[in-house]
Amino acid sequence: MFGGPPCQGFSTSNQRTRGKENDNNWLFEEFLRFVQILEPEVVVFENVAGIVHTSTGYFLGELVRRLEHLGYNVSYSVLDATRSGVPQRRNRFFCVGCKSKVIKISNNLGRESFVTVEEAIHDLPALQVGNMNNVLPYACLPKSEYAKMLRGDNTVCSGHLVTKNAGHIVERYAHIPPGGNWSDIPPELMGSYKDVTRCHTGIYKRLNFSEPSVVLGNFRKNMLIHPSEDRGLSVREAARIQSFPDSYTFSGSIGQQQQQVGNAVPPLMAETVFNEIFCQMVVS
Repeated sequence: MFGGPPCQGFSTSNQRTRGKENDNNWLFEEFLRFVQILEPEVVVFENVAGIVHTSTGYFLGELVRRLEHLGYNVSYSVLDATRSGVPQRRNRFFCVGCKSKVIKISNNLGRESFVTVEEAIHDLPALQVGNMNNVLPYACLPKSEYAKMLRGDNTVCSGHLVTKNAGHIVERYAHIPPGGNWSDIPPELMGSYKDVTRCHTGIYKRLNFSEPSVVLGNFRKNMLIHPSEDRGLSVREAARIQSFPDSYTFSGSIGQQQQQVGNAVPPLMAETVFNEIFCQMVVS
């Protein structure tokens, strides 16, 4: 059984309702209720890394204590997605419970080198702000093994939707270099902010082709910027950075599709975890 109860209340970016007073933070109890009913041999609980410290570790302690009470051997770790071949610096908490043995997962899994943003999205088409042409051909042949893997045999793919930003926001984009953020924007262009110094470092972050991406999260709200084009990321570019295959189709409004991508556990990261669990289960 694999589950990831709502994580916003445990996130370090949520300083307003990050604690016991957030009702969503108690939905881990529903996860545990299903564990008690279904009695799976192996349980995998996934969440943001912030759950380790929220309310001085209360929720982590309760999760471990109650899984052990249900008869599980429990281990947990915070994993770095780049070690699974995901081109994104995304740390996620994984807790594994197994009835028959102790299964341990750690950042020793996976590869040493990382996949860059360029390797992830270089073959996708150039786009304009507000593009609504969903299905398009590729710009070129894939140059990386990562792109080849996610592209498969496709000649076109969907998801090339880009948020339509106001003119003054697009003007801000032009001032930000690769790896830069809101602090690179001239102060006279940031007049709509009551206190610009309170902006998070991830706001107006332009990705760097030569590095893995920062955490996607709500990439529309944070206004993550394409490495070389003055626009936000398309749904497909974000999906590539999350390691979704190009054959995977997202549905709903552009905002709903962006949220589906940003909230997901990167598929390659999940695969790495499951492969390690399987390997340890079959070893006597």
